[in-house]
Amino acid sequence: MDKLQIRGGTPLEGEVRISGAKNAALPILAGTLLAEGTVSVGNVPHLQDVTTMIELLGRMGVSVTIDDKMRVEVDAATINECVAPYELVRTMRASIVVLGPLLARFGQADVSLPGGCAIGARPVNIHVDGLRALGADISIENGYIRARADRLVGTRLVLDTVTVTGTENLLMAATLAEGETIIENAAREPEVVDLANFLIGMGAKIHGAGSDRIVVEGVKRLWGTSYDVLPDRIESGTYLVAGAITRGHVRIKGTRPDHLDAVLAKLREAGA
Repeated sequence: MDKLQIRGGTPLEGEVRISGAKNAALPILAGTLLAEGTVSVGNVPHLQDVTTMIELLGRMGVSVTIDDKMRVEVDAATINECVAPYELVRTMRASIVVLGPLLARFGQADVSLPGGCAIGARPVNIHVDGLRALGADISIENGYIRARADRLVGTRLVLDTVTVTGTENLLMAATLAEGETIIENAAREPEVVDLANFLIGMGAKIHGAGSDRIVVEGVKRLWGTSYDVLPDRIESGTYLVAGAITRGHVRIKGTRPDHLDAVLAKLREAGA
């Protein structure tokens, strides 16, 4: 599709149910690699990036099944290689979030750099530096991050910049590390909190998610759970704004009003 052509002037009216948040679903699907046992993830949006993440898990030998309501069941017991190849990572940069879980659970991970060559991008450096601080042996070879560790060891991490995927990767890695890990300057987005709640459901010990300081007490193993991804706050806000600017009446269902405070305040300010 080359363009969208929209003819306005018609008020939007009706009711819509909000999908699960892609930016929460992707790290949660990656986080299933940490579990010993089957993990069931519901409210997963039917989007290309989600399909790519599921394909990546399947490529590694992980057992993945999907029902007609997009509930995904994952069992990592069948994994046969810890590799995220360039042809998949290049289509979805968020694939790098498998790095932490693979390393923490299986002791190894070969994950393509999103650009396929030198590190370059600062946020990727934060992933690598953080895992090294946790005790990983990491090299960059032929466009791949090659990481190895018998068992990661908890430490205090101060992130150079706030990065959502960096926080998520290091948070997942820390769940199985020996001892306590403190992540300073952590991302505070609801999607990070959702990942933490998912990990807690598998037995992780995490405090402070949603603040800029997350404390993780490592455990020896995590187990299967059933979890539903939080609703997409961006989709929710888009429908609300569309209803307001067309002077229509839009009702959204299955959302989280507490994640929409800023949007709702601006809409009220504008007279909605």
